[in-house]
Amino acid sequence: MIRTAKPADVPEILSMIHELADYEKAAHEVRVTEEQLRDTLFRDHPAAFAHIAEQDGEVVGFALWFLTFSTWRGVHGVYLEDLYVRPQHRGGGHGVALMRRLAEICAERGYQRLEWSVLDWNEPSIRFYEKLGAVDQDDWRRYRLTDEPLLRLAGRRD
Repeated sequence: MIRTAKPADVPEILSMIHELADYEKAAHEVRVTEEQLRDTLFRDHPAAFAHIAEQDGEVVGFALWFLTFSTWRGVHGVYLEDLYVRPQHRGGGHGVALMRRLAEICAERGYQRLEWSVLDWNEPSIRFYEKLGAVDQDDWRRYRLTDEPLLRLAGRRD
């Protein structure tokens, strides 16, 4: 049911990224191309990794993740950038299986954290994560720099 993504999965991964962005009301923010995904996931030293959920040979979901590092614990962790299961396949255990695979990777490699973010209005996902035993880090606020503010801080205006 769960396997490591292959280069041939890139079109399906990109399709699901668009589906997820639509669901999260952020379709206008997706800029990634198949070429970028292929390079990111399958270069000699990948910047990110992906796992695929399949049912009867059909791609039904994915998890895209990358490594983090905790200065407090002194070891790597996993940051789950995206977890998505197509709506018609939800409730079939694919999301749990993807999360389990990431937890197994953490355990196998001695990583001590599996972290992610979820939109505060996404109640179905929040319930799903809490059912797994995840704890809301409500004492931390997440910040992001992109586009013009990022370039301005870098001293670039082009």
